[in-house]
Order: sequence, then structure tokens, then C-alpha cells
Amino acid sequence: MEIKSIISKSIERGDKALNEYDSKKVLQAYSIPVAMEFIAKNVDEAKSFANKIGYPIVLKGASSILTHKTEMNLVELGIEDDLGLEEAYHAIEERGSSQLDGMLVQEMVKGQRELVAGLIRDQQFGPCVMFGLGGIFTEVLKDVTFRGAPLKRKDAFDMMDEIRSKKILDEFRGKPAVDKNVLAEILINLGRIGMEQDDIVEIDINPLIVKEDKPVAVDALVVLYK
Repeated sequence: MEIKSIISKSIERGDKALNEYDSKKVLQAYSIPVAMEFIAKNVDEAKSFANKIGYPIVLKGASSILTHKTEMNLVELGIEDDLGLEEAYHAIEERGSSQLDGMLVQEMVKGQRELVAGLIRDQQFGPCVMFGLGGIFTEVLKDVTFRGAPLKRKDAFDMMDEIRSKKILDEFRGKPAVDKNVLAEILINLGRIGMEQDDIVEIDINPLIVKEDKPVAVDALVVLYK
């Protein structure tokens, strides 16, 4: 489904945001790497997708309304088999009530480094790209930097050099340095989204997990204009 179609249908329904699955479709359309995942409408579909991906997997309630999934307890990590998936599926379904669009079956992306990237629309500067330290430390340490879109390659590399924890991008605990060319493309393409998709007011990719040396969007939220 094309981005314009995804966004227009969400706006027609009165949604303030895209669910995670559709948010990642927007990212993929702009060549931003995302975790392998499928949207399931029932337990049997979820099992089929889980076996296609390979256990362990992550199960999440996909919703354009319940966007704070962790706080709502709509995420189950490290599911090892069909039985565990079935139990997690029903538990999330019960917590999410009727506000779920489906169940997201996702690969377990393993990596010790978590980054954050995103897009905001500033009243003065217009679309701006954000980058920094991600995961649970985003709100605590606030180690982030911003650039107005569109971004050039130099802008993206300058952003990487501006965060206080920039050494996390180098060799780390036996893992190779982050592929900064891939990371630069992610930041540049977030800027492109801001320039080309007027109905998108905000994007939050957190965490952007570094798998070996490649950053991968594991969770994402696209917020729409009212």
C-alpha cells in the first residue's frame, strides 16, 4: 500500500497516528531499515508468522490509539515457542481490549547499542531531524541533536559527532563500529519524509538498535496532523 493511501485512510478514520506496522511501512518506503515483522489478525496467523521469522520473537499489540505500548503492557519479549506465543497473544488481546488493529509479530533484534532518531515540525524552522542516544536513556540523559531538513551528508555526520555519547558509535564491547554511512542515510531520509509528506507532523524511532554494525528501527511511531 502506498504511503499516501496509508496516511489518507488513517486521516479519514480520524486517527492521530499510524500504528507501528504502518509507521514502519512509511520508513521502509524511504529505505530506512526496519525489523522483520508481520501483522496477524488471529493466533494461527501469528504462529505461522513466528515460525517464518524463527523463534525467539517479540509480540506487540498494534494500535493507532494505544501508541504507548510498553506503558500499556502491550509488548511481550523473548517468546520461545508456539505455546508461549498463544499465551502472550491472549494476554495482550485482553489488555488492549477492542482498540487493537492486529498483533505485530516481530523478530528479536539483538544489540547492546540503542539510538534514537526522528522528525519534528518546528513552527520557526519547519521539519527538523533528531538523533541521539536511545532506549531508556533518551528522556533521562537528553543526549540528542537536531538539524533542519533537508539534510546533506555532512549534516548527518556532524549530528553523529555532536552527541556527548558519540563513542558508542565506535567499536564497542567486541562489536564493530556502527556503519555511519547507513546511519547517515537514515537521517537524510527522515529529512526527506519531512519535506515530502506534509501530513506527517512527527516521527519517533526508538530504539534504533545497532545489530552488529547496522542500525535497525525496532519501534516506530508516525504522528499525523489533526
